[in-house]
Amino acid sequence: MRFLKLACIALAMGATSTVSHAADKAGSDKAADAKDASPTDFSKNFKPFPAAKSIRQSAVIGGHSVNYLATVGSIPVKDDKGQTIGEVVYTAYTVPGAPANRPVTFAFNGGPGASSVYLNLGAIGPKRVAFGDKGDAPSDPAVLHDNANSWLDFTDLVFIDPIGTGFSRSREDAEKSKKDFFTADSDIHYLSRVVYDWLLRNDRLTSRKYLVGESYGGYRVPRLAYYLQTQMGVGVSGITMVSPYLDPPAIGEDDALSPLRWMINLPAMAAGHFEREGKPLNDATMKPVEDYARTRFVEDFLAGPQDKAATDRLSAKVADLTGLDPALVRQLNGRVDIETYLRQIRRSQGLIGSVYDSNVTAFDPFPGSAWPKYNDPMLTSIIAPTTSAMVDFITRQVGWDVDARYNALSYKVNQDWKRDDTDKPVTDLRKAIATDPKMVVNIVHGWNDLSCPYFGSRLIVAQMPSFGVQNRIHLHVYPGGHMFYSRPDSGAALRHDIMSSYETGR
Repeated sequence: MRFLKLACIALAMGATSTVSHAADKAGSDKAADAKDASPTDFSKNFKPFPAAKSIRQSAVIGGHSVNYLATVGSIPVKDDKGQTIGEVVYTAYTVPGAPANRPVTFAFNGGPGASSVYLNLGAIGPKRVAFGDKGDAPSDPAVLHDNANSWLDFTDLVFIDPIGTGFSRSREDAEKSKKDFFTADSDIHYLSRVVYDWLLRNDRLTSRKYLVGESYGGYRVPRLAYYLQTQMGVGVSGITMVSPYLDPPAIGEDDALSPLRWMINLPAMAAGHFEREGKPLNDATMKPVEDYARTRFVEDFLAGPQDKAATDRLSAKVADLTGLDPALVRQLNGRVDIETYLRQIRRSQGLIGSVYDSNVTAFDPFPGSAWPKYNDPMLTSIIAPTTSAMVDFITRQVGWDVDARYNALSYKVNQDWKRDDTDKPVTDLRKAIATDPKMVVNIVHGWNDLSCPYFGSRLIVAQMPSFGVQNRIHLHVYPGGHMFYSRPDSGAALRHDIMSSYETGR
C-alpha cells in the first residue's frame, strides 16, 4: 500500500485508522516498566508487550490442507547503548516439522505508514478478508476465510509492521523517532536488524531467505536485500516487489519538459478503459499501447502545443485510448492528469475511480464541485475490514493481550517521514543482483494501477544489464490495480509465478 505524496501520486486522505484494544490484566507492570526505563526513552509510558504467543491453525491452500503455527510477538529495537528505543510487532506463520532448508519470507507493506496487514490478510497469508475489490464495502463482516492463494505451502511467512504501524511503537519522543525510524536510511537499518533478530531467535539463519514488499515496500526490499547482504551477513535468495514504487523522479511534476510522467501513466489509463469495454488485459492487448507511448507519443509531445498538427494527433490518440471526451483531451493538449482521468471517466454517473484501480468506484460526495472533494474510494474503504479483522485475529484468536492502538494506515508516520529521493532503490537492486548471481527477482503489477503504474517498471527493467543471465528480472502484470491480488484469478496467477521461482531458483 502506497498512499502518500512521496510516491507516485498525491491524493487527499482521510482520518487515521486506529483501534484500541484494552487489556484487562491483573497485577502491576511497574517493575517491568522501571527495568527498561531511562532518562532518554519513554518506556515508562508504556505497558510492556506480552511474550510471543502461538496458536495452531489450518487452511486449505492450493487445494490441500496446511497445518501451521501462527505466532504474534515483538522484537525490541535498541540504540548503540543497548537501550530499547522501539518495539516491532510481527505475525509469523510457520509449518512445524518442515525441512531445515524450508524458505522463510519476510513481508513489508508501504506507505510509509502502512502495516503489513494488506499482504497478510489480502494477498499471501493463510487467511484473508474481503477488501479492495469492486463491490466491497467498509461495513462488510470482517470475517477471515482460508486463502487458497496463500504462499504458506511453499514458504514460511513473517509479516513485519514498521514502527508507528500496526501495534509497533517508538519509545522515543517525536523528534528522536523521526531521526531513528522515519527516514529512508534509518528505516532500512533497523528493519534489517529486525529480520536478523527474528532469524536468530528462531534458529533460521541457515534457511533460504526471501523478501516481499508492496508499493513503498517495493522501495524497501531491494535496499533491505543489499544491506542484509553487505552489513548484516544475511544472504537473500530472492525478492518480490508488488506494485513497487521504484523511481520517484520519473513521475514527478517538477520537470515540465519530460514526457515520462505522461507516458508512464497512459498504459494504465488505457488498461482501465479496455477493461470497461470488456477487452482482455494481457501483453497482446497492451503492447500496441506501450509501443505508441515509447515512440509517436513522445515525438508529438516534444513537438509542443504550438505544433497544432502534432497536438491534434496526440490528443485524438489519447482520447481513443482513455475513453475520455475528445474535446476535453484536446483542451488539455493531450496531457491527461490522473485526477482528471479518474473523475471524468464516469462524471455523468456521479462516480469517481480509485487511483489504485480505476474501475473500483465510489459516489462523488460533491459531484457539482469544480474541484475534487473526496478521498480515494479504495483507500478509505479498506481501513475498516482490515483493521477489525487483524485486531480480532491478534487479540482474540491468538490471544496476544495488548493495550495499544492499531494503525493499519498511519498518517502521522506519513507526515513525519523525511522525504529523500536521492536514495534510489534501483541502484541497490542492481548491486544486490550483481553481488549474488543466484538471487531471484520478481516485479509484479496490476494493469490498472495509477498509483505505481506498471509501465514505469517496464522501462526500468529494459535498462537493466543482463547480469550474465537472460531475463534475470521477471516482470509480471495481472488484471487489476495496485492490489490486483484481491481478484482471485490474479492472486492465483501471482501464487503460481512466485512458487515457480522459489522452486526453480529463476
